[in-house]
Amino acid sequence: MNRLRQIHAYTLRNGMDNTKLLIVDLLEIPNISYAHRLLDHTPSPTLFLFNEVIQAYSSLRQPLPFLRLYSRITLFTFLFAASASLSSPLPGTMLHTHFLTSGFDFDVFALTALIDMYAKLGELGSARQVFDETPIRDTPIWNSILSRYARRGYMVEALQLFRAMPCKNVISWTSIISGYSQNGHSADALKKFLKMEERAFRPNEVTVASVLPACVNLGVLEIGERIETYSRESGFFKNMYVYNALLEMYAKCGKIDAARQVFDEIGSRRGLCSWNTMITGLASHGKCNEVLELYDQMLSEGTIPDDITFVGLLLSCTHGGGLVAEGGRLFKSMGSDYGISLKLEHYGCMVDLLGRAGKLQEARDLIRSMPMKPDSVIWGALLGACSFHGNVEFAEEAAESLIELEPWNPGNYVILSNVYASVGRWDGVSKLRKMMKGENITKAAGYSIIQEGGEIHKFIVEDKSHVKSSEIYAMLRGISAVMKIRKQATVFECKLVEF
Repeated sequence: MNRLRQIHAYTLRNGMDNTKLLIVDLLEIPNISYAHRLLDHTPSPTLFLFNEVIQAYSSLRQPLPFLRLYSRITLFTFLFAASASLSSPLPGTMLHTHFLTSGFDFDVFALTALIDMYAKLGELGSARQVFDETPIRDTPIWNSILSRYARRGYMVEALQLFRAMPCKNVISWTSIISGYSQNGHSADALKKFLKMEERAFRPNEVTVASVLPACVNLGVLEIGERIETYSRESGFFKNMYVYNALLEMYAKCGKIDAARQVFDEIGSRRGLCSWNTMITGLASHGKCNEVLELYDQMLSEGTIPDDITFVGLLLSCTHGGGLVAEGGRLFKSMGSDYGISLKLEHYGCMVDLLGRAGKLQEARDLIRSMPMKPDSVIWGALLGACSFHGNVEFAEEAAESLIELEPWNPGNYVILSNVYASVGRWDGVSKLRKMMKGENITKAAGYSIIQEGGEIHKFIVEDKSHVKSSEIYAMLRGISAVMKIRKQATVFECKLVEF
């Protein structure tokens, strides 16, 4: 022991750094208290030294010094996490400076929390700088910066990070899939999911809840049903996000009976999201009576509706046979019964309901009474109703507002042109065509999506961009020839019968 004290004194006098060797030797004696004091005076202690002293205290069953040392390591992790919830990045920046000067910048847990803190505070540039300056990056640090880019919608940068990762795990794949799905890139989300399966990674609950909405948007029900089977086998239906994602898939993909079965299966665990999804799904299928019954059940079970609930209710009145009186009652009850502020979506539903019922004057009066500026959905609903009922005056007003809001949209010109044509106003039709030509406005080509062999393919009319387009067209010509032969045979048989 005296020898170690002499060595320690010698190193201090001569500015030498033998701290690591001294602490290790002191722990072997053992003289833990001396080693601990030496650690406290070390300017930049390594994680190795902390672990050595912590293990020594643990072996002697001395929990208090053990916990104090452990808290020194984890303190910054918790502080960074707490700072992420603040409105200003200044406290977090000050902590970051203290973190660097304290010598704990080796702690990967704290570095991950630091990256998360900057990203949550909207300082993605600072988060990336911390990441770039980190010499040793484990998978959690990669996942932290990747998920933040994906959540903010910077999918090009997120994909670059994903491809650069030396070691990916399920969280990495889920982050990129979720990013694509949440930012409207459904095809990319599904492609990444299928690639994830090819690489033998098993999706978790978050992966499933992220990819099912992509299946909804693409209409690939077959893949969604396969994911449901996998989720049931894996026990994922303890997670309500998975349940609600599946419910939404069936409700939006036309399998309303399957959606109702899932809804009933959720039972007492149903939250407002489940009720809203089922109500909206039934409404889009024109099942107004079922919607109103479900709404009454929802109220009786103590669930309070929100603004989304009323969008579904008003839609049901529109698609369920034009229940104008019931829709008006629900529209008024939002504010009077539940204190819910009317939004553009609710006005849009009421304008659509009144317009379809032929009450165009009431629809226009409602638009003029709105406390906010009508958007393209509001005016579009009125224009569509005017097209159906042949009202040129209101159609012109709606189209004028729409052209001001979205001059690039050819649909508004086309609908007004159809209104003019329906009443023989060919001068109006000619004027609109000249306007579209002068503004270089063209109608976008429609496209179809098909899923085959685990891949998503998009195509337009006479599309020849696919690598197998020659084979596809050869097959189409063959099918067409067979259909013509069968049609000729059917006509011949009919003539024989007539004869």
